[in-house]
Amino acid sequence: MRYLLCLLPPLAILSCGKPGQMILNIILCFLAYIPGVIHAILVVNKYYADKRHKEMLDAIRRR
Repeated sequence: MRYLLCLLPPLAILSCGKPGQMILNIILCFLAYIPGVIHAILVVNKYYADKRHKEMLDAIRRR
């Protein structure tokens, strides 16, 4: 779902809970749309990687 929101880059980043990155993305979108989309994809990808990492740590701690 968040990857589809990357077509509207600031909303995708805001849905990840990163308001500072959203401000940077708005600037990138004003300069050119494509860098804003690429930045949004990278931020969403990192969000999912961090989420997977946290889940793995929680699973290890439960052992």
